[in-house]
Amino acid sequence: MKKVFLTFVFAFLSVVAFAQTAWKVDPMHSSVNFNIKHMGISFVQGRFDKFDGKVTTKGNNLDGAEISATVDVSSINTGVEMRDKHLKSADFFDAEKFPNMTFETSSITKDKNNSYTLKGKLTIKDVTKEISVPVTFGGIAKNQQGKEVMGFQTTFKVNRLDYNIKYDPTGAGVAKDVDVNLYFELIKQ
Repeated sequence: MKKVFLTFVFAFLSVVAFAQTAWKVDPMHSSVNFNIKHMGISFVQGRFDKFDGKVTTKGNNLDGAEISATVDVSSINTGVEMRDKHLKSADFFDAEKFPNMTFETSSITKDKNNSYTLKGKLTIKDVTKEISVPVTFGGIAKNQQGKEVMGFQTTFKVNRLDYNIKYDPTGAGVAKDVDVNLYFELIKQ
């Protein structure tokens, strides 16, 4: 009887140790933003209004997490309808042919405190490249409905020319580098 009990305890602990938790992006408390230099003297800011993402964790932090995200390119919003239409065209994102940008993790490494380095594959248009970005883990709390929520953010640069966004390849009018800022709050599923 003692052996059966011990076997049960070890099996239970093994399941708990390898249990994974799923989290889903809360679009009401998240944002996908960008900032790009215009004509070398000013900046244009924008965002994508439609996106989705999920995170699978093994505990109450990002250690060993798996992260995936999808951004609907046609939801680009700079506040200027004519510019947004141009950004959706073949000159930039070619949203009709390539409706989504995606990201999938390949690894995540804890640095110090609540900082991590996230590596993964970013796909924009017909190009997939491995990128490495810093992530700040905000922690886990309970929302107004009593559900657990997790937060993290990242800021990084992307060279648009690397992803076949070739309009103004000199970068004189529209800079080559785009500053990307992601703020995610996720709800435990």
